[in-house]
Amino acid sequence: MDLSDDLLCLFSGEIDSRDGSYAIEIPEREVELGELEPGVSYRIALVPQTRMQTDWDTNADEEVTRVTTESTPPVTEGDHRTVEIETIGDQGDGIARVERGYVVIVPDTDPHERVEIEITSVAETVAFAEVVERCEYQE
Repeated sequence: MDLSDDLLCLFSGEIDSRDGSYAIEIPEREVELGELEPGVSYRIALVPQTRMQTDWDTNADEEVTRVTTESTPPVTEGDHRTVEIETIGDQGDGIARVERGYVVIVPDTDPHERVEIEITSVAETVAFAEVVERCEYQE
């Protein structure tokens, strides 16, 4: 599945029934990361969860199924992205997050700096990148 570069967040959730309508709860961390704001309307897309493996059997008393979903990094080597450095890691490198909260380590950057990066190395849970250009914020 192709994901748009305009994607602000991606998370798993359930649809809940509430007083004659339905609701999807957005995890607090998605708002805290600064991409979403309370009280603003957003367009959403719903995608069925991919069932790769069922670890528990259905019990007659309660239906509990644990599902493991396929997890592939949202970036590949050579990708160019514009990101905001959120914080500095233990080794002094900048840390940015892209889709699904995936971490990208960017050396020689400062918190809240906006940079265009090129992905140089990709692992399952983290990628490494180099700064291509330092961007100015548009007010």
